[in-house]
Amino acid sequence: MILEIVQYGNPVLREKGREVKEVDEKVKKLAADMLDTMRSANGVGLAAQQVGVPLQITVIDVADIEDRPSAMFIGDDEVKVEDYMPIVLLNPELKLSKEREAGNEGCLSFPEISAEITRASGVRCKATLLDGNEIEFDASGLLARALQHEVDHLHGILFIDRMNAASKANVAGRLKRLQKEARNA
Repeated sequence: MILEIVQYGNPVLREKGREVKEVDEKVKKLAADMLDTMRSANGVGLAAQQVGVPLQITVIDVADIEDRPSAMFIGDDEVKVEDYMPIVLLNPELKLSKEREAGNEGCLSFPEISAEITRASGVRCKATLLDGNEIEFDASGLLARALQHEVDHLHGILFIDRMNAASKANVAGRLKRLQKEARNA
């Protein structure tokens, strides 16, 4: 089922998600609905806060994004990213590499707004999967960026918080309009 994506200005976007303590049918249904919603909006990631639920759940699918490649490693072995996509991560934790890189980002909760955001070029992710198993992997490229963006959401941090002053000034008018629309909704 396609859910409504919460827009900037809705306070749930600033909430820190509660830990998922057990994978029950409710969690599985939410994850499936989030995948449907993300695909329908042509996104590469979606956090539970973006559908109004402050839980530590995110869905990501960077397969078939050829102009922004990703790499994924489990242990010392590189694996095919497509074999793991889409991925549903519960209670993800990230360790960021020291190397940084700028890249263009948008967000489904901020329609028609994008900016250059500097993030770690690589991450190590540890999370629980829907089957209850733990996964630990390293990522780079678009997958690393998407992980950082979505895990930020799970902690109430938005990509506008990562913008430099010039980028933020550039989108200030559109941000005010989104906040006003959220108040009037």
